[in-house]
Amino acid sequence: MKLFKSADLIRKSKYISRDLSWLRFNYRVLDQAKDTSRSLFDRLRFMAITSSNLDEFFMIRVGSLYNYLDYGKERVDYSGLRELPFRRKLLDFAHRFVNDQSITYLNELKPQFEKNGFNILQMSELTELELKKADGYFKNTIFPLLTPMVYDSYHGFPLMMNQMLIFGVVTRTGPDSEMEKGQERLTFVQIPQNLSRFFELTRKDKVIFVPIEDIVRANLPKLFRNVEIASADLFRITRNGDFTLEESDDIDVDFIKEIQLGLKTRKKGRVVRLEVGPGASTLLMTVLKERWKVDNGNVFVINSLMDMRGVLQILKHPNFRGKAAKQPSAVPPLSLPEGAEENLFEYLKHHDVLLHHPYNNIEPVVRLLEQAAEDPHVLGIKQTIYRLADDSRVTAALLKAAENGKHVSVLFEIKARFDEERNIREGARLEKAGCFVIYGVSKYKTHTKMLMIIRKEGEKVTRYVHIGSGNYNEQTSRIYTDISLLTTNDVYGHDVSEFFNVITGHSQPDDYEYLITAPKDMRQQLIHLIREEVRNAKKGLPSGIVMKMNSLEDKELIDEFYRASKAGVPIRFIVRGICCLRPGRVGLSENIVVHSIVGEFLEHSRLFYFHQSGQPKVYAGSADIMVRSFDRRIEALFLIVNPQLKREAISILMLNLLDNQNTYTMREDGAYVRRWPATDEPVVNVHRDFYRRDEERLAAATPEGLLDLLYSQAARNQMDGAAAVSVPSAASDHDHNDEEADDVTEAEMENPEPELATSTDMADGIESLPAANG
Repeated sequence: MKLFKSADLIRKSKYISRDLSWLRFNYRVLDQAKDTSRSLFDRLRFMAITSSNLDEFFMIRVGSLYNYLDYGKERVDYSGLRELPFRRKLLDFAHRFVNDQSITYLNELKPQFEKNGFNILQMSELTELELKKADGYFKNTIFPLLTPMVYDSYHGFPLMMNQMLIFGVVTRTGPDSEMEKGQERLTFVQIPQNLSRFFELTRKDKVIFVPIEDIVRANLPKLFRNVEIASADLFRITRNGDFTLEESDDIDVDFIKEIQLGLKTRKKGRVVRLEVGPGASTLLMTVLKERWKVDNGNVFVINSLMDMRGVLQILKHPNFRGKAAKQPSAVPPLSLPEGAEENLFEYLKHHDVLLHHPYNNIEPVVRLLEQAAEDPHVLGIKQTIYRLADDSRVTAALLKAAENGKHVSVLFEIKARFDEERNIREGARLEKAGCFVIYGVSKYKTHTKMLMIIRKEGEKVTRYVHIGSGNYNEQTSRIYTDISLLTTNDVYGHDVSEFFNVITGHSQPDDYEYLITAPKDMRQQLIHLIREEVRNAKKGLPSGIVMKMNSLEDKELIDEFYRASKAGVPIRFIVRGICCLRPGRVGLSENIVVHSIVGEFLEHSRLFYFHQSGQPKVYAGSADIMVRSFDRRIEALFLIVNPQLKREAISILMLNLLDNQNTYTMREDGAYVRRWPATDEPVVNVHRDFYRRDEERLAAATPEGLLDLLYSQAARNQMDGAAAVSVPSAASDHDHNDEEADDVTEAEMENPEPELATSTDMADGIESLPAANG
């Protein structure tokens, strides 16, 4: 039987694995935790983010892979690997990441604790007085909440909660026991998640954080009296969170009950990861592996702090608030003069406004909604909602509008991952107040972000439209970069009205003038725009494509980009996370360069530029270049037609391409290299420079200026790979670990070209920096 190396298959494929690409993204986040130019508190924040990201990755992406493995379904990754060899490759890379994460924490972060006014200490490192306080905390707070659960022939295996710290305690009976002397029994003690991760003490001018698991470990004899504790090992499990909804087009299907059922399933899904401390008991590990049908690939030995999300407690301590990098104050939008917010209705009658968050505040949008709720001339409000802030002013304004007798229609997407329960709850509140609430649309996830306010002005009715890439969430708008438009342009108003009719009723409009929508025809419209650039390039006309997005994964579009590259079209992508396109391959993608910006803010905006022979089309909106965006989501891109706003959008793309503080450039092998300024190059930091109003930068933001930038950077990008430090690559950097396990038979690889299944395609990818999606 012919054998292949999985590394060879990965290198030869013209596509990059989605999941391996995501793990490389988390390495770029880990790189922020290594960055010594940041404060320790910022570095700890990024460390916590890598942990949160990895949790979600295992719940959703690895969980989805096990849906294929457990039910015997075939799956071929973009890399060309079938499900079993791909599982080996994926878990191997994940093990390497966890090891690097622990080394970073132990060698680079922990030594800095003392000089920054705190430390994380074990019980053995506490003074006598501190021990008394910790023991008192155990006695009064922790002990009453602990419930030891024995597992033996008389007691069934207890339900272990997802991502909870758990002790597996092996005990031996004493001579007075009715059981056979020396017999071992296994008991589980779960540490409640509603307790703080650390117990806090003050030692002179320093804060001491004691891990809760260390307090519990030291006091386990109080739970196991008159028996010998042979071992007590901390572990943590991650369960499959990728439940698939069996949805129907039948209008009587109750989607809310399906979602709630799925949430229950998530709590007891199959275990996909087992984290455990070093030197765990053989009995414990044998029982857990057999019970959960996992092997060493799923077992991650944690040599540092287990569940590093807990370090966020340190950042919230009063002594350390404000120690992280200060975020500059938001600046007024270029298209919204100071004072215009006081009467947005009047200003928007005559002007369009482009908002670029977080550099521009979300306040104009929220204030417009609040004004609409109280304005006697407003007749109705229609809005899509994907994720809301805690104590949302958006919900409060919609409730007020309903109380004031206005027609309020809200489409709540209850399939917004990990926000399902919140959206169901908030939707019920609005329904109770008299709002017309729609809970999702059949088999599609409504991901588009739209708001329309209908206002009577004399004999005329004006539609005030807001559409963008970001959620109506006051909290995430301060840390996510997004783009949105406020307008009363009749064409946008007509298009958005038609679109609301589609998603709340059964309308099927022939076409939109300024919108491109999914699942209707977004993929085909984008293909048409790409092919126009190809035609122009072949005619010798200027051409170019610049696109900024979260993820690039759709195979059909990737193939179109490859054809465009072969035709000579210069293409630049700014992709924060997953990128399945392979740039810079001779004969395939020499004219494609991929950058990724990872830094202070989460890059969430989608902005697509097509040069069109100097008469460019620029779109923004909610969609990424992904199968799910085109086929399983309701999405919208809007054309920016206002000349001034189009120039602003081009300026945003140009500064992103010039950034040399947060940018990583993707190599042909899928690895990334950090970009630094050349000797004669000015420092450009998008996460700071967008706070400055730069008239010179805006003046240079022309189609010709953007195209000149693409050509001038071509040579520079060739040099970056040789000069910069690489962030690890799954295929090229660690294939020496297990030569035999890396062999793949013909039956385990795809024969012609790798494709992903689409009908049962694995569920949503990861957008969680820090934790929110969409």
